[in-house]
Amino acid sequence: MEVNTTMSASEKLQTQLSVDSFNKTLAVNGRKASQQLGKDDFLKLLLTQLSHQDPTSPMDNNQFIAQMAQFSSLEQMTNMSNGFTKMSATLSSAQALTTIGKTVDISLGDTTTQGVVEGVTQGDHPQVKVNGMFYDMDKISTVYGN
Repeated sequence: MEVNTTMSASEKLQTQLSVDSFNKTLAVNGRKASQQLGKDDFLKLLLTQLSHQDPTSPMDNNQFIAQMAQFSSLEQMTNMSNGFTKMSATLSSAQALTTIGKTVDISLGDTTTQGVVEGVTQGDHPQVKVNGMFYDMDKISTVYGN
């Protein structure tokens, strides 16, 4: 028995309509259309594909396994990206902590102010407190070793 893995014209049309309908909902719900698919988008497309397949000639097992492997890879890359973001925030906070008690130059466009770092905030975008004001870490142009 030969397995038919090609979609008929009506199945292709149904799938295309589902994809177009899905894409239109992205703009309606305030999401911007993108050239990149996330894991939720991938699952929705896979479910649409599975729901419109012919039950008498289902998708080839090899194709299904390959798509699930792609989804697994996408999920792992997303998890790694989230881990790198957390690690970056931790490193930025640690860098901010090393400036406490040190004299720094803060670059504010055309002017520069100098002072001792009195405190820091932690998080994704740490700030330093110099002369009673908070500044982003990227405004520090020079750190002096006191």
